[in-house]
Amino acid sequence: MSEQTNTRPKVPEGSTRYLKTRQMEPNDKGYVGYETIWESFQKEVKYTTPKRP
Repeated sequence: MSEQTNTRPKVPEGSTRYLKTRQMEPNDKGYVGYETIWESFQKEVKYTTPKRP
């Protein structure tokens, strides 16, 4: 049987409307992680206290 290779194929950057993923470099154990970057889709507005009646 053939053995598995220790290298992983390079995965292209994935992107959707609010999310981007990138493949990170393998660490010393060979683990390849993925970095996720979220675009915020909600607006934060500074809170103001309501007027008193």
